[in-house]
Amino acid sequence: MSKKVFILPGLYNSGPDHWQTYWESEHGFERINQDNWETPVKDEWIKRIDETVTKFPLGNVVLIGHSLACSTVAWWAAKYNRKIHGALLVGPSDTECDIYPPGTSGFMPMPLNQIPFRTIIIASTNDEYVSVARAQQFAKAWGSELVMAGALGHINSASKLESWEFGYNVLKNLIES
Repeated sequence: MSKKVFILPGLYNSGPDHWQTYWESEHGFERINQDNWETPVKDEWIKRIDETVTKFPLGNVVLIGHSLACSTVAWWAAKYNRKIHGALLVGPSDTECDIYPPGTSGFMPMPLNQIPFRTIIIASTNDEYVSVARAQQFAKAWGSELVMAGALGHINSASKLESWEFGYNVLKNLIES
C-alpha cells in the first residue's frame, strides 16, 4: 500500500491484544500517540493529529480511528478542513450515551458535521457505547459509508479479533479507492 496510514486509538489507548496494535505491527502503520490517554482534551487530540499528518502529502494520508478517535477525526475535519485520502472509523463511541466513561473534555456534543473526505464506519450490532441507530445517524451526518460487522461488542481487545481480516479488507477497499 502506498498510503501513509495512521492508527488513532481511543480512550485509554489500544493495548497489545487490540486489532489496531496487530495492524500497526503487521502492516507498518504509525500510531499517533496522545499525551493524555486517561482524561483526553479534544483540542489537544485534534492538534496532535494535525501536527502529525501535515508532515506528509495529505492526499496519501489514511486515518484508522477507533472509539473516541472517530469523533476526534470528525472534530479535526471540522476545525482544519484538510482533504486526506480517507478514514476508517471503527466503533464510533457516542460520548452522549449514558454509560460513556467520564473524564473526557470537549468531546460533547457529538460532532455531526459533514467530513470532507471519504470515510467508512464499521459498527457492531451490540456495541455498548453506540447503538445501531446512532451509528446510522453518525454515518449520515458525516457522509460515511456504514458497514455493519455483526455482534462484535465495542470492536476492541475484548472482541478478540487479533489481525481482524474483515476490517482489514474494508481498509484495503478504502485505500484502493
